[in-house]
Amino acid sequence: MTSSSDSVNAFVRPDSYLTLHYRIELASGPAAGSTFADTFTGRPGTLQLGMGQWAPGLEAALVGRAEGERFTFEVPAAQAYGDRNPELLQWVARSMIEAEAADPADFAPGEVVEFTAPNGGRYSGVLKELDAERALFDFNHPLAGIDLRVEVSLLGVL
Repeated sequence: MTSSSDSVNAFVRPDSYLTLHYRIELASGPAAGSTFADTFTGRPGTLQLGMGQWAPGLEAALVGRAEGERFTFEVPAAQAYGDRNPELLQWVARSMIEAEAADPADFAPGEVVEFTAPNGGRYSGVLKELDAERALFDFNHPLAGIDLRVEVSLLGVL
């Protein structure tokens, strides 16, 4: 017979389903030290590895870790959400924005605007500038070009 103290913890596999607390902090860039996401102050999150919920570099740092473990790791931008791509800063005709929104006059720089792709999918960009004829959008991921520090507490591994 084995006692509960002899039980073996589950380990994270590339296809695991996790219940976890996590904190993602910006480790570089103008907002270095600020927190992007934090579940430690509320309900834990869930994560299905291999489904694209987190960047592959973040998921890779979880593989092999044991249920119940708490740890911190850093991921360089290139392995997290990639480097910033200057080609993803694009001017869009004002008419395209008007087709996507009920009241485009309410848009202000810094807002995220969602668009419909020709194939019916959705994509979004951050509005940088707006004038009477066009708008400048940044279609990079919000964390592109930023090194990340991630703290994780693995509550459950399936």
